[in-house]
Formats: sequence, structure tokens, C-alpha cells
Amino acid sequence: MDPVPPEPSTGVVSVPRQPPSAHSEPGVQGLSAGGDSGAMSQDTEVDMKEVELNELEPEKQPMNAASEAAMAMAVAGAEKNGLVKIKVAEDEAEAAAAAKFTGLSKEELLKVAGSPGWVRTRWALLLLFWLGWLGMLAGAVVIIVRAPRCRELPVQRWWHTGALYRIGDIQAFQGRDAGNLAGLKGHLDYLSTLKVRGFVLGPIHKNQKDDVAGTDLLQIDPSLGSKEDFDSLLQSAKKKSIRVILDLTPNYRGENSWFSTQVDTVATKMKDALEFWLQAGVDGFQVRDVENLVNASSFLSEWQNITKSFGEDRLLIAGTDSSDLQQILSLLESTKDLLLTSSYLSKSSFTGEETQSLVTQYLDATGSHWCSWSLSQAGLMTSFLPAQLLRLYQLLFFTLPGTPIFSYGDEIGLQTAVLPGQ
Repeated sequence: MDPVPPEPSTGVVSVPRQPPSAHSEPGVQGLSAGGDSGAMSQDTEVDMKEVELNELEPEKQPMNAASEAAMAMAVAGAEKNGLVKIKVAEDEAEAAAAAKFTGLSKEELLKVAGSPGWVRTRWALLLLFWLGWLGMLAGAVVIIVRAPRCRELPVQRWWHTGALYRIGDIQAFQGRDAGNLAGLKGHLDYLSTLKVRGFVLGPIHKNQKDDVAGTDLLQIDPSLGSKEDFDSLLQSAKKKSIRVILDLTPNYRGENSWFSTQVDTVATKMKDALEFWLQAGVDGFQVRDVENLVNASSFLSEWQNITKSFGEDRLLIAGTDSSDLQQILSLLESTKDLLLTSSYLSKSSFTGEETQSLVTQYLDATGSHWCSWSLSQAGLMTSFLPAQLLRLYQLLFFTLPGTPIFSYGDEIGLQTAVLPGQ
């Protein structure tokens, strides 16, 4: 009988069973049992020893992935044949321990963290962090210190933020012969809807044509109201944040606005009038036809100083009929913060190219001086330009750098201001 080939090493020893031969005869078996029993016993013992040796030798060899796979297949086959599988507990314990490793324990971690190498590493990293932080802080300080300073912004005054509205003739503005200061107070809501920053009122003082003695800059023309009416108008305008500028052109009914032969007398009256009305609460003054005033630059500078002595928010407006750029610049250079209205743009033929050229020259010549924009020192815009260009020039004045100044009626394109019966 041939020996059974050895099974792969799986820790399981297989012993083959010898079934009785179906073709053996009982007599033959009985005859051969006595003679062959000794030989078969010896052969079986030899075969069993060889199987045991073959089974034990592979167990001494190291196992690899291939051998583990083969062992698994062999065990599965052995279980199917009724063989017994024996598991090695030590190998399973080692595999389970390797799969469940979760890092160092707390004691081990503290031991490692307290080692000299890790202590030095932590100190080095901490030192590098603070050095980097201090370096960035120093860099930021240097950048801020060495950065160029911001240019100082010009001071914004109230007349820099909106338009001014001229009401030269109170009666014409109210549309009736009996127009006066008390009636004007009822139109302040209308001015608020126009979003104007202030209005230029008058002149409203007493004036006898070309008569210095009959001209009183401190008294209001009785036909227009009283000082109490004016004070009430001022208070109502202030509540609506509307500034009031008073026109103090002395001889506004005469041929020469400044009584050319009595300049010194007029100058004295002007100083007294400026102080009087500033104390009353007006926000500024307008004087017209300054080109007819001898030593106009000197007088304007003096009047400006008086006005500013009551506050930087007080305004002086000068008007001239001149359209000569050099004469206009001479008046502008006489005082600081002076608004000057002129007929500079009215000499234009009102073509786009010429208007652009005039505006550019004016802005270049005035430099940093704050400009005002109007077609004249008084009168309606429709008196100087075609009616179809009215809205276009109003848009131009509002978009140019400076203060636009309009007369009452310009907002509706008024062409005449004739009272009923005149």
C-alpha cells in the first residue's frame, strides 16, 4: 500500500482510513490475514512516521503570505473531510495586538515629551514664533511711518455744497405789488423744494436815487417791511437750514452804485452796515458793480475781514459786469474765499466749442480759488442765452466745480419779470 502524500502544513495531522476492499473474498482475506498482517503492520508504522516527520518539518519554517493563504485553503479542505483544525492562540494574540495599536500611552507620551531633545525643539519653535511676530510688527510700523502723508482736504463751507438763489425784487418774486418780507416768509417751503443752500435778498435798505444822504444802509425800505419782519424771516429760514445773504449795494436805484464822488462816505457807511447786519444774524453779503469802485481790491479785502471776524461761515459775494478775464482775476486775488459773479460766460456765442474753451481758461486761471457760476451778476438767464439752451447751461453749472448762482424764475425759464400794470 502506497503512503499517503503529506498535506500542507496547517497544524493539522491527517491519518488516512483504509476501507475494506469490495472485491476481496472472505476466504482470501482470512488466508492472507495471518501471513500478511505482520508485513502490513510494519509498512503502516513506517508510513506513519514519514507522515509525522513531513508534517513537523514545515512548522519549523517561517510563514509568509503565500503559506498563510495555502494554510487557509488546506484548513478549509480538511474541515470538509471531517478533519480537526487546531488554531495557534499565540499567533492570533500577536495579530490582534498589532491591529489594535492606538499610539503611546499617557505615561509614555509624558516621558517622551520631557526628553531633552523635545524640550529644546519646543523652545526653538517658540523663539522663532515671537521673533517672526516682532519682525512683522516692526515692519508694519516702518511702513506706516515712511508712507507719504495724505493730502489735506480743503475745508468744506456751506456754499460749497449747493446753489444760491437770488431774489432781487421781492415784489416781482411774489407776483404782486404788495410783496414784502412777511409774504416772503411764506415762500421758504418752495425754496426748500429747490434744495438751495441759501438765497441772496435785496437790496432792501432805504435809498434815494443818487443821494448819499438819503441812503441809509441800516434801515429797511418801509414799503418792504420792518426790522421785526426781517428778524422773523431770518429765524424761519434758519429753522429750514436756509442761509440768508443780504445785498448791500448802496445806490442800487441810481446810475452809479457807489456814488463815485463820495467814496469815503460810502466806505464808512459800509463798515457800520456790515457790523450791524452781521450782529442781526445774516450769513453774508453781496455787493455789485465793484468794477466802478475805486480801489476795489482794498475795499473788498477790508469788508472780507469784517465779515470773517464774525465767523468763517460768513460769506462775501462780489459782482461785476466785466467779462475781461484779467480784471476778474485781479478782483479774485484781492481776498480769500470771495465769490465773484461776472459776465464772463455771457460773451460766448454759446457754441459747445467756445463754451468749453472759456470754462477751461477760467478754471486754469483761477487755480485753487473756489469759483461761482452764473451768466451775470443779476438778471434772468434767458436774457443772455436762447431758451432752448437754458436747461443745458443749468446742468453745466451744477456739474462744474464751484457754486452755481441763479435768479428767481430761472428754474421755470422765466423770460420777463414785469409786474401787472407795468
